[in-house]
Amino acid sequence: MKIPVMFYVATTTLLLVTLTIMVAMEMPFSWVFYLTCLGEVLVVVMVYKVLRDTYTTDKTFEDFYEDHPIGKQKITS
Repeated sequence: MKIPVMFYVATTTLLLVTLTIMVAMEMPFSWVFYLTCLGEVLVVVMVYKVLRDTYTTDKTFEDFYEDHPIGKQKITS
């Protein structure tokens, strides 16, 4: 079973947001330290998984932004 790449992104993001909240609430240093170390490892794993993912697309730079399609434009210089 392959774990989706977005799982690693979501887990890392959730951990680091939780860590930020813990720092703001002045939680014990040992908890913050160990979660920071775990977060650093998760960031490295996340980056590796994202870069090694076999994602393909048929979009090009000529398609502009996917969330605001404007059709294909020809760039002239």
